[in-house]
Amino acid sequence: MISDSGVIIQFIKVTKRYQNRITALDNVNLTIHKGEFVVLVGPSGAGKSTLIRLLVREEVPTEGKIMVAGRDITRVRERDLPYYRRNVGIVFQDFKLLPNKTVYENVAYALEVADESDEIIRDRVPRILRLVGLANRAKNYPNEISGGEQQRASIARAMVHNPKLLIADEPTGNLDDRNTAEVVDLLLRINETGTIVILATHDSGIVNALKKRVITFNTGKVVSDQPAKKSHSGGGES
Repeated sequence: MISDSGVIIQFIKVTKRYQNRITALDNVNLTIHKGEFVVLVGPSGAGKSTLIRLLVREEVPTEGKIMVAGRDITRVRERDLPYYRRNVGIVFQDFKLLPNKTVYENVAYALEVADESDEIIRDRVPRILRLVGLANRAKNYPNEISGGEQQRASIARAMVHNPKLLIADEPTGNLDDRNTAEVVDLLLRINETGTIVILATHDSGIVNALKKRVITFNTGKVVSDQPAKKSHSGGGES
């Protein structure tokens, strides 16, 4: 269930400590609403990656609760995790495509492991490839396409389950300026369809250009949470 306020994600007093006594997140409170585009920034080791791992339930917090669509995901049973994760797409810096499969097969594979029917795969994969601008690369292998195209293929794979949340963890770290711009534009278009996008990045150029909500982490704490900057036109603020 989604609350009347449109809250989808809540971190409530979340702390994560590791056995080496490092505190990766320290009493973090965060709220993310339906349709938001949120940028996570901060130095290496600040806590961004830990927050992402908690959100995809690769780890659980030492203290606190993480609510997603009204459900405490820290209490999701292991056998139910695959169903939860289908609602969370994730994109990495290093693409993680299977080298022996074509672009089409890489995207289809995400549906195959979820036991989707051949009919759904045949319908959904070409649609997603058109969305990311790779319809003409469906039969190519990862080593036959550019880095930007590989990242768009990995975004297609992440989006093939129509997730409510897309997490992009340094997705442009290995890309040149032109491919970076294309990937960021694609993330914006995905966000415009209603999908929450959480982007972790070190690229200040991206942050400044996006003008979206920016949450800054340092030593496991949220040290700044700046709302999206309003764009102004002749009609004033909306």
